Order: sequence, then structure tokens, then C-alpha cells
Amino acid sequence: MDRRSLLRLLPSGLVLSAASLSSNAWAGEKKDKRPIALLLPLTGPRAELGRSMRQAALLAENAAFVLGFDTGGTAEGAARAAGEALRQHPALILGPLSAAEVPAVGSTVASRVPVIAFSNDSVLRQPGVWIFGITAAQVTSAILRYARTRGVRSVVMIDDGSPWCAAASLAAGRMEGEIGITLRVLQVKPGEPLPQAGDAPDAVLLPGSGEGVLAAARALKGSGVQLLGTLQGLDNRPDSLQALDGAWLACPDPGAFASFAQAFAAKNGGDPGTITALAYDAAGVANTLREANALNMNGLVDAKGFHGVTGPVRFRTDGSVARDFAIVVASRDGYVSVAVSSGS
Repeated sequence: MDRRSLLRLLPSGLVLSAASLSSNAWAGEKKDKRPIALLLPLTGPRAELGRSMRQAALLAENAAFVLGFDTGGTAEGAARAAGEALRQHPALILGPLSAAEVPAVGSTVASRVPVIAFSNDSVLRQPGVWIFGITAAQVTSAILRYARTRGVRSVVMIDDGSPWCAAASLAAGRMEGEIGITLRVLQVKPGEPLPQAGDAPDAVLLPGSGEGVLAAARALKGSGVQLLGTLQGLDNRPDSLQALDGAWLACPDPGAFASFAQAFAAKNGGDPGTITALAYDAAGVANTLREANALNMNGLVDAKGFHGVTGPVRFRTDGSVARDFAIVVASRDGYVSVAVSSGS
């Protein structure tokens, strides 16, 4: 399947608003043929994921323009890969994958080439290095904004002690004054009963995943309290869907992702995850900019942004990425998109 066929398959595929870049794409202008560099762990413990991401990137961008470099999944390997990439004069660097690798790449590149890193550690962002991974703060912001439009004013958040929940808790706390909610955070430990929440809130936010989320969901059945979640809580097992029935979750649009997964499987086999989809989206950004002859910093931070499998994104000059997410309602038959909400 070629790229044009794939993009026809994805109705919400990667397209940049034409008005935003039309001034750079007049008829007859020569296409920018500079390569993009993929910095991924092609060896080491995460090699399978790295290879899957490379395959996804090649679905969105012409292989002739994509150069792959192996980071091995280490900071030292990432610095070495970045140095090798710079010698090929790329227009854009996609990667690395892990938080430990990002500073090494950033210091090696030193703002000479825009870097779109796949980490979700927003602390690592800086001008010229964008954090493209989906963060807990982004999906927490999106679900709470949506809940507030539906009348939710008081929220209890259950923190299972994971780094994801810790980041979600910080994001939720920052939003109290911004959107007008009251937040209480309950710390829970594996194998222990849920602590008493006090007065019943309008909603309970479960940003984590796993059996703890499902246990809390079952405990809320019939209480009249709305259950809120993030993409971490998505679970398609029949028993899980029964427990989550009626929950609102913020995540990439499941329809767009399903189309991507189908196209990926047809080309490569296997079942791609959200991180693999990030590589498809990032390479699609590069392809869109190349088609518009805007494969540069100014094109990347265009205010109108890009649409991808993981949702609409906008690149800010400080290295942060704004994302919009689908709001889905869980039922025994799966998840249905009901709205779009802005992440942080």
C-alpha cells in the first residue's frame, strides 16, 4: 500500500490547513528534498518497538527521504546517532524515544535542526526540542475540561502512586482555579481498600490503568458519581467494558487509530500501539511540510497545526505541544466518541 492509498484510508489523516502554508507552495516551486532523520532503538531491549515505529514512519513519508539511526536506547547511543544524523544535513530529527535520551540529543544538535522527541516527559522540552509523546497533563486537562462543560464541579482523583498518576494529580491541581472545580486526591495502595472520599463528589477521576481502576469502577456502580479516565484506562476486554460502562475518557480518536492500525497491519503485520502511531504522525508532519515547501522551524510552529492519528497537535515555540483529544463514552460494546476537548 503506498502513501496516497494510506491517506485515503485515513479520513482524519495528517493534513495541514492549506491556508496556513499556501504562500510557500506556489506552482513550480522545487520540492525540498532534504532527508529527515529517525533516531530510534533498533537494537537493545526496545528494538521491537523501535522497528515498529520506523515501519509506521515509512507509511507516512517517502522512504527516499527517511534516514534511520540506531540509538540502542541509551543516552550515549542517542548522542552518537544524533551526531551521525547531523552529518547528513537533515531538515528534521524525529526521536529519540526515551526521556533518558532526549537531553543527549538536544545538547548534540544544539538547535541546529528541529527535534521532535517521542518522550512524554514534558520537563525535557526546550526551544528546538519538542516533546511529542502524549502526557498525563494533556489528557487530564482534556477530560476535566469536558467534565466541567457537563456540569461537574467537584472531583475526587484516585492516585495509585504511579508516575503517570502523580503527573495527572499535579495537572488537575493546576486546573482547579482555571476551570472552577474542587479537587480532592486520594492515595491508594495495591491490595488495600479505597479510603473514604467524604461527601460524594460529582465525578471520580481514575487516570491510571489496570485492576485498580476496574475495582474502583465497579465500586462506583449505581452511586450516581460520574467516572472519568484517560487513555491509560482503555480496556477492550468484555469484563472491563462492563465495569467501565458509562465512563468518560480522553484519548486519541479510536476510529482514526483503528484505520491506522488496519493499514499498518496490512503492510507490516502486527498490532501497533499508541507510541508507534506517534512515529506515523511525526513523519506525516514532515511530509506535509515538505509538500508545502515549509520544512523548517516556521512551518512547524504554524498556529493552525496538524491533524494526525493521535489527534490535532500544535507546536509551541517553547518546545511544548498542545493536543486535542476525543472524549469517548465506554459501553459494553466498546467506545463511542462524543466530543473533542483541548489538552494543556
